[in-house]
Amino acid sequence: MEMISLEKRSISNRELPEGCKLCREGAKLVLFITGLCNFKCFYCPLSTSKKNRDVTYADEMPVLKDENIIEEAKLIDAKGTGITGGDPLRKLSKTINYINLLKNEFGNGHHIHLYTASGKKEEIYALGNAGLDEIRFHVPVRLWNKLKSSDYVNKIKYSRDAGMKVGIEVPVLPDKGNELLKMLKDAEDIEVDFVNLNELEFSETNYESLRIHNYKTKSYISSAVRGSEVLARKIIIENDFSITVHYCSASFKDAVQLRRRLLRRAKNIAEEYEIITKDGTLLKGIIEGKDLKNIYEELIDTIGVPENMVNFDIYRNRIEIAPWILEELKNMIDGEKYIVEEYPTWDRTEVERYPIK
Repeated sequence: MEMISLEKRSISNRELPEGCKLCREGAKLVLFITGLCNFKCFYCPLSTSKKNRDVTYADEMPVLKDENIIEEAKLIDAKGTGITGGDPLRKLSKTINYINLLKNEFGNGHHIHLYTASGKKEEIYALGNAGLDEIRFHVPVRLWNKLKSSDYVNKIKYSRDAGMKVGIEVPVLPDKGNELLKMLKDAEDIEVDFVNLNELEFSETNYESLRIHNYKTKSYISSAVRGSEVLARKIIIENDFSITVHYCSASFKDAVQLRRRLLRRAKNIAEEYEIITKDGTLLKGIIEGKDLKNIYEELIDTIGVPENMVNFDIYRNRIEIAPWILEELKNMIDGEKYIVEEYPTWDRTEVERYPIK
């Protein structure tokens, strides 16, 4: 069977699941319900700010009220939402409320998928009744070689009966090839719609655990685990599976999925004095230091900088200005001057800054 080659060495043997198609466009809101989870997977990559903490985020935006979710979805022109955690079923009522919220706001065409490792019959039916389109089960490693004798058979049946597409999604552990292949063949037999295989990665919270398992990074510039990609591609290429089996590389998530989401958001929030880069970040000039209010007034009243090309950010205590204007005026105004590159996310994380001498 001919493979479908995707960006950054990701591949699939068949058409991608709908949730993955929209993620590939950067068109899915990532709704993190909670960091709570009953499963203690040694490879869990969640950050310390989320792991085992009952916090909720819409992409990078903390969710303090329902309107935050709708706001972020609109800012990225979301066509769908991916619900994740932790385990979203630890907060089932909140999860169902958000599914209803999104469907009511954007209609049934707004595609919603959810990751979970759990799911009782009544919980799964409640998700289906709320309008969940696609459910992805994270099967623990200890069950990879006995999927058909596990309770996931029932979970998958309940999900299908509730009208959802059903998948399995796991990281590829490079020393568990036999177990992974056995799970994939079992997944065929129980008619799962798809299996997503994710490249295993090191993070700040799983580093020690992965090292204990003798995993290593595949290069000095990558956090991906050596052997994870090789195993995933080998299994997909060498086996003619009757279901969709899709491998998603770590670099795909950053260089494709995240980049495209950033570009969508940047186009909606960029000020006239900001430049959108090809990577979806924003470039602007900034001035820091003393007497910023006087400098701001001087820029507008004396020098004549158009008001739409400059802004006094009182919260971050700085003046923001078009970078090309700052370059021209660098010798005419006081203060410390920089060209700053930032993500267009809620938290405006700074990527880099270049001083203007």
